[in-house]
Amino acid sequence: MPRQFMTYQFDLFSGLHSGKTAAMPQWQELPEGTRQTLTALIVRLLINHANGASASQQKEAGHDA
Repeated sequence: MPRQFMTYQFDLFSGLHSGKTAAMPQWQELPEGTRQTLTALIVRLLINHANGASASQQKEAGHDA
């Protein structure tokens, strides 16, 4: 029997009005802490990419915010 996943991941590449995907929350609707955390992660991702670092070269940062 195939494994059925219980979590949902947004499908960023499907049609916006396909009806199969849940509505993605708007940035302004996210809690302030979530927006700050996501912003920090995106900045780190962009800096690492600009520096040529791949995911396999990075150590896990842990949860030291």
